[in-house]
Amino acid sequence: MKFLTFLMAQPAATDGAAAGQGAGGNWSFLIMIVLLFVVMWLFMIRPQQKKQKEMEKFRSELKKGDKVVTIGGIYGTVNEIADKTVDIEISKGVSIRVDKASLVKDFSDSQQA
Repeated sequence: MKFLTFLMAQPAATDGAAAGQGAGGNWSFLIMIVLLFVVMWLFMIRPQQKKQKEMEKFRSELKKGDKVVTIGGIYGTVNEIADKTVDIEISKGVSIRVDKASLVKDFSDSQQA
């Protein structure tokens, strides 16, 4: 009920003090929106860009013998690298060709795969 009374009283307040308060309210709203975008950038957009750059670096530095995993979960060893594709040996004598963008991990340094 107080909220409804507040809404109805707003158009009636047309003196100079009320107009000054309205302008201050607009500034605080603008500051809050800017802060919201800054927080979104810091916690959502920036980390995603950093992760994307790391993936691009990983894909550009692939070399024969690297152990990788595809997006589909296929583990293999890099045999041959072309511009946009990579041949991966998934078992002895079994090789598949995949897009570079489908490679997500490198296990060359670890004991897995």
